[in-house]
Amino acid sequence: MAATKAPDAPTQTPDDGYVVQFYDLSQAAVKLGLREPDDTSARGEKWLRDGYNRPADGSKGRQFPGRYMAGRLKFTEADLAVIAEIALEESDAKRQARANAKPKVSTGRPRRLRKTPALAGT
Repeated sequence: MAATKAPDAPTQTPDDGYVVQFYDLSQAAVKLGLREPDDTSARGEKWLRDGYNRPADGSKGRQFPGRYMAGRLKFTEADLAVIAEIALEESDAKRQARANAKPKVSTGRPRRLRKTPALAGT
């Protein structure tokens, strides 16, 4: 399957003069359910950063929407919804690929047959 360019992510624009709520990496990881709010680890942050930094040509999957503000990666509610959609699509595609994959053929030598049963007579 040829790689296609990921479509532009929809962005939320302030039409009515309201300010859009932005989430940094740690808040976005909690909001997406990648970690608990009281967890101090960086679980989920690398996944979000790697998804944002995917190649624009779509060769490694769709690029996560987001933006840098003041040197920090930020996400809006709409961005998080698109990220969740992308993650679900990719996990479904992987599950389908695994289900359709042919079983691996053994190329090793066959196991040696025992001349006597392992627990014979005990």
